Amino acid sequence: MAIQDIYPTALRLLGRPVLVVGGGPVAARRAKGLLDAGARVTVVAPVASDALRELAASGLLTWEPRTYLSSDVEGVWFVQTATGVAAVDAQVAADAEAQRIWCVNASDHESSAAWTPAVAVVDDVKIAINAGGDPRRAMALRDAVATALETGDLPLRRRRASTGSVALVGGGPGDSGLITVRGRRLLGQADVVVADRLGPRDLLQELAPDVRVIEVGKTPGHHPVPQLEINRILVEEALAGHRVVRLKGGDPYVLGRGGEEAEFCRQNGVEVEVVPGVTSAISVPAAAGIPVTHRGLAKGFSVVTGHEELSEVPARPDHTVILLMGVAKLRESAAALADSGMPLDTPVGIVENGYMPEQRVTIGTLATIADQAEAAGVANPAVIVIGDVVRVSPFAPEHFKTADYSTLTPNKPRVVTP
Repeated sequence: MAIQDIYPTALRLLGRPVLVVGGGPVAARRAKGLLDAGARVTVVAPVASDALRELAASGLLTWEPRTYLSSDVEGVWFVQTATGVAAVDAQVAADAEAQRIWCVNASDHESSAAWTPAVAVVDDVKIAINAGGDPRRAMALRDAVATALETGDLPLRRRRASTGSVALVGGGPGDSGLITVRGRRLLGQADVVVADRLGPRDLLQELAPDVRVIEVGKTPGHHPVPQLEINRILVEEALAGHRVVRLKGGDPYVLGRGGEEAEFCRQNGVEVEVVPGVTSAISVPAAAGIPVTHRGLAKGFSVVTGHEELSEVPARPDHTVILLMGVAKLRESAAALADSGMPLDTPVGIVENGYMPEQRVTIGTLATIADQAEAAGVANPAVIVIGDVVRVSPFAPEHFKTADYSTLTPNKPRVVTP
């Protein structure tokens, strides 16, 4: 049988009787697949594997503990042979052919009336691949296609009308490689993308031409699309039957107002899914080699967006303070921490455009950082890290590193060789 002789189709076997002849591992796999399709399965075999016995004991299939009879094919819709004995499989296939019943002959794929493809399911898409009768080749291709669908490299987008939904997808700090697999897949299924200014913007260029992108990006102090309008857009598009992705920078639930958007969707009867993202509060410092916690330096951290909250966080170098959207108020924030007791020589790092080609790191102390940032023209998007963890950064000055602490022997100065 040549691959050109095959007419690909899909059988709907729900409630229909099918026959499996054989009791080994192959028969068990095929029986499970047929049960998943809703078929009424009868297995004929003198001896059955433990897997088949369990299925029979649970009432999911019928096992006839005997040798095959030609009459077994009567009245069934589909037959699978898997005895491992070529002569028996050939007899079953011949009996099925005489009755005009499709039969898969596991012993001889060349003469088999039907082939079983390698199958994978991604969401509501079922992939079935034949590869010239080579099952391992078919499985390798199946796995490759399934992976491409799961990661969003192949489109899963529906083309027919369906119930609308909203997915709040955290896109991470901006690098397209830092979005989650789930987020990437949902983006590939979207009809409408409601996009922030930050996040993996490069992925928008990969969308199909008919996917609508609605820009709602904000900058500090400038919100051209108010949050209430964003909420309305999400619900309106979903109720129109569209699959909506709200593509956000960082994580939707870390200072991203994702909770408000999810609540508004649910209040209006819209299905909503929240896909966590790599928050910039942790990932952007990491891009500059700064851990937010570090053995011997810091056991905890606080994330804030303005100097007003700083009076409520521990003002100690061993408790990391992370400021988001804090460039404009950096001088006030530094003063607030100093007033709360934070030492003026506490290290401070500013990471602009984390993970982007234009990334820049500025490092100073609580006493000097505001002047340094002003002189360098530091601008958003930027993450500010305050605390002894900044000493770990490879961008830190050498005199900072001499005050670093060993991760093997906490609280002892690390010896730095000049």
